[in-house]
Amino acid sequence: MPIVRSLSRRAFVQLRALETNVQELARHRNRAFQLLRASRGATTHGAQREFWLEFAWLDQEYRVAVHKLARFCLEHLGAARSNRTVGEERT
Repeated sequence: MPIVRSLSRRAFVQLRALETNVQELARHRNRAFQLLRASRGATTHGAQREFWLEFAWLDQEYRVAVHKLARFCLEHLGAARSNRTVGEERT
């Protein structure tokens, strides 16, 4: 039987903030990637480098945000597992 555990109000607010941050950064990252792709044939090498740097920076920010969200989920999953009662079955 899977573990179903409600998050506290504080944890839920934190989870929602992490999810929102990932979504926002994903939008910015995707837009930067589109601009980078479009710049390949339409701009100078110097301008392409600037688009690349912008994308690389946003990609790193996105990866950090995803890592924070994953860590939050693992921490709360770990807490849920440690809250099992002794007689509970594992499936």
